[in-house]
Amino acid sequence: MTRNSLLAAAREEFAAYGIAGARVDRIAANAGVSKERIYGHFGSKDKLFEAALAEAQAEYQTKFGSPGDDPLEYVGRIYDVHHSHPQLLRLLLWEALHHGDEALPEADARIANYQDKISKFAASLGIPADRRAAMLFVSLIGLAAWTAAVPQTTQLMLAAMPEAGEPDMRDMVLELAAGILDRERAT
Repeated sequence: MTRNSLLAAAREEFAAYGIAGARVDRIAANAGVSKERIYGHFGSKDKLFEAALAEAQAEYQTKFGSPGDDPLEYVGRIYDVHHSHPQLLRLLLWEALHHGDEALPEADARIANYQDKISKFAASLGIPADRRAAMLFVSLIGLAAWTAAVPQTTQLMLAAMPEAGEPDMRDMVLELAAGILDRERAT
């Protein structure tokens, strides 16, 4: 129970403040335990972040599911999950800022997970599961996640534009993704 409470409090803290800005004493207080319990369970703040991120990724994998037979539907799911539950995206952005170009913890397991997704994605399009398929997959995820990653930019760009008769952002993302997928299937 304590480990789960710590991970839940850590996810909230790290999503809000990043690794450098997160405070172990706040995490402990929000979990209702002493700071020593954090170090006893995880060893360090960095290890706590890694555990919180890994737990969030596992939870979100269930929400995202597999690319399956309909890659456009998958892009829609990515969009929906990131917009309704932005915590994982925030954690990933903080991880990128913290680690920069250095190797990530548990990279091999994460690579294997992505390779499986890319293989399923490529199979749904009838294309080889090669570097091009991986770049296409990452581009579509980026398209689906970008407006959740920087919502302020989207709001500022759309602020002065009339809405009447225009598609919403999700519809636009799916329209663009459909065009990309159609082009890829045709080549």
